[in-house]
Amino acid sequence: MAYTLQQLSDLQQIRDATFRYCRGVDRLDEELMKSAYWPEAVDHHGNFVGNAHEFSAYCMPAHRRWRWTMHSVYNHTIELDDDGIHGRGELYNITSMARADTGAIDTWYGRYLDAYEKRGDEWRIIDRVCVHHGTQTVTDPVPMEITTTTFRQNDFDRPSSGRRVGP
Repeated sequence: MAYTLQQLSDLQQIRDATFRYCRGVDRLDEELMKSAYWPEAVDHHGNFVGNAHEFSAYCMPAHRRWRWTMHSVYNHTIELDDDGIHGRGELYNITSMARADTGAIDTWYGRYLDAYEKRGDEWRIIDRVCVHHGTQTVTDPVPMEITTTTFRQNDFDRPSSGRRVGP
């Protein structure tokens, strides 16, 4: 399929909103996470169904129980509506989380089903449904045979509110 330059820009802006969500929750940056959603957006996220900005606030203390989290998104299919201001997406998500108390690693497998809306020149999520496919816990993770003590560790940049991307 051939895309116009505007459509390519729109697709990238939608992906950028998704990346802001992931980085915001992983780095405990509530404002960054909120910037992925319109203020009245709804998130259907298992035990939380409601306003997405309230969900962002809910996630900050909830994610502190993990030493680190990594939301990874794959296979992001996006369909733009002909009106140029609405779209939908489906993306696969694998999230790994290391428990702060035991070091056990929980992994979540699922998908996000999103509705997007463009206002002015900006795309954000207006509705998200989180679909669960499975979970796995590794209670005694065996580290790789590599010296890791010289690397910066886990949460050195959590929370990252106001911190620039990069070193």
